[in-house]
Amino acid sequence: MSQLTYLIAFLVLIALIAVVQTVARRFHVPSVVALMVTGIVIGPNCLDVLHGIAGWLQPGQAPEAAAALYHVVEALGFLGLVFLMALAGVETNLRLLANERKSVATLSVLTYLLPSVAGFLVYWLFAPAGSAWVIPAVVYASLFASHDVGIVFPVLRELGLMRSRFGVTVLSATIVTDILSLVTLAVCIQLHAMEAAASGGALALTQSVSVLERFDLSWLGAWFTPCFLAVIVLFLAAVMAVVPLLWRAVERVVPHADETKPTFFVLVVLLMVLLGEMLGINLIVSAFVTGIAVARTPGFRNPSDGVHSKLEAIGFGLVIPFLFLCFGFEADLKTFLGMAEGGGDVVRGWLLAGATVVGLIASKVLSGWLALRATGFNGRQAFCAGLMTVPQLSATVAAALIATNLGILGKEFFNAIVVLSLCTAIPFPPLVRLVIVKGHVPFARRRRGATEADDKAITELEHLDLTV
Repeated sequence: MSQLTYLIAFLVLIALIAVVQTVARRFHVPSVVALMVTGIVIGPNCLDVLHGIAGWLQPGQAPEAAAALYHVVEALGFLGLVFLMALAGVETNLRLLANERKSVATLSVLTYLLPSVAGFLVYWLFAPAGSAWVIPAVVYASLFASHDVGIVFPVLRELGLMRSRFGVTVLSATIVTDILSLVTLAVCIQLHAMEAAASGGALALTQSVSVLERFDLSWLGAWFTPCFLAVIVLFLAAVMAVVPLLWRAVERVVPHADETKPTFFVLVVLLMVLLGEMLGINLIVSAFVTGIAVARTPGFRNPSDGVHSKLEAIGFGLVIPFLFLCFGFEADLKTFLGMAEGGGDVVRGWLLAGATVVGLIASKVLSGWLALRATGFNGRQAFCAGLMTVPQLSATVAAALIATNLGILGKEFFNAIVVLSLCTAIPFPPLVRLVIVKGHVPFARRRRGATEADDKAITELEHLDLTV
């Protein structure tokens, strides 16, 4: 394929990314949502813009050229996923978790368990007849359980609640629940791989480097899950111990404010991702925890060094938008909206999406309300916490895409998650602001007993921009 085809294709995509993000910010719409919608419109299931460009420039080789363009965009989307999860880890401060132990633990447990039950039941009701449904149902449950710190954080900061007991509780519980849902996904992926190997079927992840797939582990039986969880815990502990040492070595070798520091960051993250994949641990878990570990290194956020700001510029300015375009490419809303054959499938798709949206909203609001009421907050504060945990966006759709590509979830379930993200990410942040501001919900602006170190941890977060 000619270089001109790549040039024009990426010129169109970069122009769309720039324009869409600018317009989205002016209308206070999350850029993630705008980019996903753009991906749906220009993707292979709608206008198929890349195929049109390939057909215009190379009419005799249009299918092959279009496939090559989509492969390159998918590769950029993969790098964007690694960047997204690593930067989410960088923006996670574990010190906050210790500030409100009881309320954080209660909110984390309830907002993990109740939505998980709702997601499990939704999948069970709509599971394809005759198919194995337990592992996919648990994966769908984990998608219900996840939160989105990229939406929760800006709302708390805008309302001035970051230093309040409420803000620390909600933000910390979001982090804990995200980690639990990611670990659940990693376990389900490995169990799916074992089932595929046992049945003699071809594993969807044909290029897997997991060493666990090289051995027959069926002899472990019911002990496989606790053993694999132990492997995950040991791996995460090793990452938290080794990565800060690696980064300190980088800072000793590389001059201050050197332009190659972001390159070394990517190198460390990709190395941990590869090691995690070799142990059967999904990349979103490895990248997320590696980001947490690097952020623990003193001096990483030194403004004069500028490493973090450079990484955000590369990630959110270039590669991460391609990830959200890929989300849109994967969604087949044309069939969902009834523009293709199969009326029964269309009705089923609508019912599945409706049950997903209603089930998630009801379970999140109820779990948030119960948790905060049990830990001393009043009813209105508890209701606001429930509303704040509803939005599902980047991490949820990323996990759903991985599960779909591995053959764990069907396309109709991925479509339902895309609809869920559109229905929750746009209306709920302004709804939370409206309820708190117009309802005059009282909050203490500073948590009692907060130490200087606690305030420093929050101050570091307040200088970050988590909006995508």
